[in-house]
Amino acid sequence: MRTVLAAAVFTGAAFGADIEARVQEGYADSNGVKIHYASLGTGPLIVMIHGFPDFWYTWRDQMSALADKFQCVAIDQRGYNLSDKPKGVENYDIRLLVGDVAAVIRALGRDKAVIVGHDWGGLVAWQFALNLPQMTDRLIILNLPHPRGLSRELANNPKQQEASAYARNFQQPDAASKLTAEGLAFWVKDPAAKQKYIEAFQRSDFEAMLNYYKRNYPRPPYREDTSPVVKTQMSVLMIHGLEDTALLAPALNNTWEWMGKDLTLVTIPGAGHFVQQDASDLVSRTMRAWLLR
Repeated sequence: MRTVLAAAVFTGAAFGADIEARVQEGYADSNGVKIHYASLGTGPLIVMIHGFPDFWYTWRDQMSALADKFQCVAIDQRGYNLSDKPKGVENYDIRLLVGDVAAVIRALGRDKAVIVGHDWGGLVAWQFALNLPQMTDRLIILNLPHPRGLSRELANNPKQQEASAYARNFQQPDAASKLTAEGLAFWVKDPAAKQKYIEAFQRSDFEAMLNYYKRNYPRPPYREDTSPVVKTQMSVLMIHGLEDTALLAPALNNTWEWMGKDLTLVTIPGAGHFVQQDASDLVSRTMRAWLLR
């Protein structure tokens, strides 16, 4: 058994390929909004939150690598795939997205979880940890700088302002009409996985996906957040692919100033924004070692 589990960690891409046949799926009710999730394994709970454009399947390799020690639950955020898609930009406020995660934890009969987030899921994870620390065991963030770091860079770094042009485009009223399921899957390298992504995006609501940007992403003129600092109260692991062209590495600077406990920062040269797939094995092994330390 030990040999098999080691293989699961070091060959995550192959091991995660059949995950759809192995997970148990379910729904949590978040104040009338159904949130779909896929679960694998038993043990302490890990809740994994995807970003844009993505769905629960993005975590397949990490779920496979951790399922012998943890219950790994990957959600579809509202607007995506099999979760509900309420109309109206107000229904995508960050507070409601945080509430969706809390609803999943409660639906599983737990009172806290390790929270893992990437991209928009990373922002949800940061806000979950800052606002619901009693429900946050530990925090793992992939390619989403601390909100204060991103705020600082948007206000002061022309390169980050330029890199965020896509977000300003997504905030335009007609932006959703320019999206297609095939186009949104541009970044998926594996042909079999890409087809699954196209099918998931065909089930999704493009307007809902862009409502994350319209409701929660800063708009120019950008201003740095100078409000009183609320520090995290749990251990934090951050993993950042340095080839990310949307969320630039300088936003990572001084993250430690906003931590109330230990911070582990891992940067990965050669990996891009979707670091959990670009460097799947390294991300999985890093998460496992950090969680089991």
